[in-house]
Amino acid sequence: MQEAWVTLQCPDCEEHWEAQVGDLRAPDTDFDCHSCGATAPLAEFMQTSRDLEVLQEFH
Repeated sequence: MQEAWVTLQCPDCEEHWEAQVGDLRAPDTDFDCHSCGATAPLAEFMQTSRDLEVLQEFH
């Protein structure tokens, strides 16, 4: 199985990073920014709509 990566971007501090989709939870679960501590649904951290689509395909 291939690894899938998505780009995350904090809606508050705009820090961005990549993560493996397999390490992430469902799009509607709360997620914390590792940089500033902001909390929001994981879907709000997806940098692009395609990143969100990939995450949804895995969950």
